[in-house]
Amino acid sequence: MTSFGIADSMISVVSDLSRPIPAGERYQRLLESIQRHFPCDAVALLRLRDSTLHPLAACGLSDDTLGRAFRVDDHPRLARILLSREPVRFAADSDLPDPYDGLIASLDTALHVHDCMGIALYIDDQPWGVLTLDALVPKAFDQIDPVELRAFIRLAEASIKVAVLIQSLELRVNKEHEVARVLLQDVGRSELMGDSPCIRSLIDELDLVAGSDLSVLIGGETGVGKELVARHLHMRSARVEAPLVYVNCAALPESLMESELFGHTKGAFSGATSARRGKFELADGGTLFLDEIGELPLAMQPKLLRALQTGEMQRLGSDHTHRADVRVIAATNRNLKHEILAGRFRADLYHRLSVYPVTVPPLRERGRDVLLLAGHFLELNRRKLGLGSLRLSRNACAALMAYNWPGNVRELEHLMSRAVLRLSASRKSSVRVLTLDAELLALPSKRGVPGTSEMDSEVVLSVPQYVDNASLREATDRFQVELISRVLHRNACNRTAAARELGVDPGNFNRLLKRLNVNVEAIKQGIATLR
Repeated sequence: MTSFGIADSMISVVSDLSRPIPAGERYQRLLESIQRHFPCDAVALLRLRDSTLHPLAACGLSDDTLGRAFRVDDHPRLARILLSREPVRFAADSDLPDPYDGLIASLDTALHVHDCMGIALYIDDQPWGVLTLDALVPKAFDQIDPVELRAFIRLAEASIKVAVLIQSLELRVNKEHEVARVLLQDVGRSELMGDSPCIRSLIDELDLVAGSDLSVLIGGETGVGKELVARHLHMRSARVEAPLVYVNCAALPESLMESELFGHTKGAFSGATSARRGKFELADGGTLFLDEIGELPLAMQPKLLRALQTGEMQRLGSDHTHRADVRVIAATNRNLKHEILAGRFRADLYHRLSVYPVTVPPLRERGRDVLLLAGHFLELNRRKLGLGSLRLSRNACAALMAYNWPGNVRELEHLMSRAVLRLSASRKSSVRVLTLDAELLALPSKRGVPGTSEMDSEVVLSVPQYVDNASLREATDRFQVELISRVLHRNACNRTAAARELGVDPGNFNRLLKRLNVNVEAIKQGIATLR
């Protein structure tokens, strides 16, 4: 071994520092350089994680070595190496068991290591892992120049630091891209608005709790604007510079729920072609909004509770935990106390989420906010369609104020979109100011039933109404028909989804439809007609 050979090898390693190569390849090339210039039959690089050393690269060891993990407490040689800042030698007759006995890539699998050396590696003055050299010939390491060895150790630490830095930067860039994609979904969404006393009171309460990190549970009927409340809380919190990440618990299949929340590793399940962060990690430092939390499957609730309690989560397919500093806001249109009594929601998770509960009032209780919101949606649609000035007629304002708004703000938004579209189709090119009349609103002639949508009310009107002389069984059946019809309509006649919303077993739900003689086909036709 010549000094030129050492210098040549070190130059090769140094040149790799500036090359954009994967960490695994960088580590492997480093070990190959060490094996070429030091008298060893095997060399390995192991990373320290949670008192366990994990092989990252190896030369001269059996293929299965990289799949192993060496608990430091179980391997006294590795423990002694980690405790020293100098290279540690173990003689051939050492009583301490060698972790690589039987792992040297040799025809004789029972062959034992006869000379062993280990070096603890430090990055930024913190223990990072170990480098091990093993030889089958006793006293093989006597000829190693300690100065050259130390130089290579420092070079190895520099190479590792570069690899760690590159990995950290890549992870940061990937996370920022994922966060940016999440944030883009929020662009253009409206702010919480209203001048009614109940809304002003709500905003004051939200501003009070926004500055804290307390978990908030938002309740209220479907369509009242619970997501806007979550955005209001985030925008007025100390976390405003970090992302607000949205999860719709009702829209995710149960099989993908854990992966969506906590992420997964490559190969964790069929179709997992690459590792992926979960929404908890994406929301690190910011806010995680769990919409429709009442739809969270019971099997997932303990896992969510653990993440909320400890701040730790585990990706599918991984043995390692990740920490995330997340403020959780949840929303539901269900009465979670009733869900607890029915056995569909955990009481401990409910109390964890509802540290500060707020309720969003329905639109029918907000007075003239209806007109304020109608004007807002009118302007949004005017710009979308490229129209001139739009105004509401007096009879349109009166109709909007008189309606009960079972679908709340979402129903109003959709209704205004349809009305402006109808108005734009009937306008005359010479008219500069377009007036939207009550006729174009096409509101139902009867007030809707609270908790239903606008189109649901059409279904309700087709259901036989109660009569004074009906028996309890008849009245109960009619109520069930009315409720089931609304829920089927709301779920586009998807029986499984309707059964889930009603908290009924799908098989029992189908039998109930037959007993009550609910005409599902007629409901489908009604939906098609309204469209």
